[in-house]
Parts: sequence; C-alpha cells; structure tokens
Amino acid sequence: MTRTASAPPLVLTIAGSDSGGGAGIQADLKTMLALGVHGMSVVAAVTAQNSLGVQGYWELPPEAVRAQIDSVLSDIGVHAIKTGMLASSALVEIVAETLAASDAPAVVDPVGVSKHGDSLLAPEAVDAVRSALLPAATVVTPNLYEVEQLTGVKVVDESGLREAAEAVKALGPAWVLIKGGHLPGEPADLLFDGEREHRFTAPRHDNRHTHGTGCTLASAIASHLALGDDVPAAVARAKEYVTGAIAAGFPLGAGIGPVDHAWRHRG
Repeated sequence: MTRTASAPPLVLTIAGSDSGGGAGIQADLKTMLALGVHGMSVVAAVTAQNSLGVQGYWELPPEAVRAQIDSVLSDIGVHAIKTGMLASSALVEIVAETLAASDAPAVVDPVGVSKHGDSLLAPEAVDAVRSALLPAATVVTPNLYEVEQLTGVKVVDESGLREAAEAVKALGPAWVLIKGGHLPGEPADLLFDGEREHRFTAPRHDNRHTHGTGCTLASAIASHLALGDDVPAAVARAKEYVTGAIAAGFPLGAGIGPVDHAWRHRG
C-alpha cells in the first residue's frame, strides 16, 4: 500500500553557492535537512572557493534571480526565508521586495566578508542592505565586522553588544542577533527586539574548522521558525545545533575546514 506523506515545513535560501560545500547554499540545505525541513534554493551568486579562501565570485543576472524566486513562491510556497550572500545592489533590492511582499518570517544574514576576509558584497550595495533589506527582516544576524560595516559601531568587548544591537535595530528589523563569537572570552550573542534582551552563551571549542558558521546559524533559525518556534526559542535551538556542529568541525584541504552539519547523525 502506498503511503502518502505530507510535506515538511518549507524553507527557501537566497544566497551564494560555495564550491567547497562548507558555507553558502550548500551549508543552508544541509542544515535544513538536518533539522527536518524541506530546503529550496535561489542562487544569487556563484563563488570559486575552497578551504584557503574565495578565488572569485560571479553574481547571477537580476532576471535569473527573480525568475528563481517566482518559480518557487508561485508554485510551492514557503514557511520561512533565509538570505545570505547577495553581492550587488540590484540583487539586494530584488530580495528586499520579495521579503516585504511575503508573510513568511525572514532571517537575513547580511554577508559582507568571508571567513578568510574576502569581500562578498559590493561597497555600493551596503546602502541597499541598510535601507531596503534590513527593514524587511524578521531577524538579522550580523557578526561584529558586519555591524561596523552597517552602522559604524565598533565592538571591542561584550559590554558593547547592546549599543551594536540598538544601532542595527534602528535600521528597521524586528529582531537583531549580534554575534559576539570573535570577542575574547566566552562567546556571547545578544538577541534584541528594541525592548527585550536575550543573551546566549556557549562553550568555546578549540577548533579552527569553523567555515560556514554564519550561514548555518541563520539557516537553523529560519528552519526553527518554519517549524513553529518563536524567535527567542528558534535562536536558542539554532545556537545549540551550531555549537555541536562547530565542536565536530573537521579538516578539509589545506586551510579552514567546515562545521559538521550531520553531527547529530554520526553518533
């Protein structure tokens, strides 16, 4: 007898492809599978990258990005959207329009630079991220470099996280998650909605293989929002998943290896 299964929650990533498989759309789809949702993808840019860095990137034409979005949303629908590398002003604006027109929660990872320090966002696109993309976000997840790029606020210790959160919140997202993992001491992230503040800490693992952490965290938050969690619960569960993935990160090539998206299944 044939069993008819219902579809799991649907999550769409709009981001760049990572040829090395550790970050970008590849990390997003692995995260979504691990967390029990159906991942769909819109490729906004293609990168040539490996464990040593990003050797080059090529954004897709705006009409190709718009067509991918329209194909997925017109037929399949979505329960949450995650955005990553968008590369140019034109692509940022297309994606911002999509988020503003959708009822689905949107997690925006405002990707500006790679783990190796390679720029992944055209300088003129930063204004479009500020003015169009962030106001359409349910949650925005900048690291400290991206906070400085977007607001000019430079965080040097944990006491500066609240100022950073307020500065990003002023740009219009519903929630801000400031990622403080690059600070000395115990890693601490701050989630803020303009009034309420939630602090998340995790053990610091002595593991250099952390490629893809930002993509993985944002995708995990989007997955848990699609599964029905509210924002603080989604962030807490996403943090738990990412912390385990970092602990299990493995060497790959001659540089920085990826986190292990399948860590819960390898036991």
